[in-house]
Amino acid sequence: MAYGENIYGTLSYSSSQSSQEAPELGKPDLMEYLPEYYQGVLEMEQLQESDAVECGRLAYSIEDSALQTNVESATWGLARWENVLALTTDSTKSYATRREMIKAKLRGSGTTTAEMIRRTASAFSGGDVRVVEVPGEYSFEIRFVGSLGIPANMAGLIQIIEEIKPAHLDYKFVYSYTWWDSLKALTWSNAHERTWNELRVYE
Repeated sequence: MAYGENIYGTLSYSSSQSSQEAPELGKPDLMEYLPEYYQGVLEMEQLQESDAVECGRLAYSIEDSALQTNVESATWGLARWENVLALTTDSTKSYATRREMIKAKLRGSGTTTAEMIRRTASAFSGGDVRVVEVPGEYSFEIRFVGSLGIPANMAGLIQIIEEIKPAHLDYKFVYSYTWWDSLKALTWSNAHERTWNELRVYE
């Protein structure tokens, strides 16, 4: 058969999606729903194969569309989230980075409070964050206490903070690193295998 096999074998549903992000493409065996006397009839098998391809495409589309309604599983649908939240769509960035921006913007909606800023920053750090207000200096500190080192997408976090914070307030970031005492358990050879930056966030 030509039509069904060609589509099923070559159709690309989204070149930008990884196999881990997208639902699995499959097709049902429609011949098993037919009476036994149709088994082995070439014309019927070709017809059911073609129909199975279409069923598989439809099931894939339904499942893939459902994934786009959740930020954590959205891929091509991230552009819609970004459009609604007035974020710039940059398809060169990873899905994880774009999801961080979307989640941070969602958490940053409404009246700006220290708790809102904490939730926003935690979307980027993947760990506990504390916001310490410094009233006399009209500023606040964002302290990354639940994870070591500098979060990967600091540019995105700064962009969101600039959008949600009151204009008259200044701020700074405070990062957590490994204490020297924590490295005493490492042998010289083990320590020598790591870079300086890796030792600074060693746990």
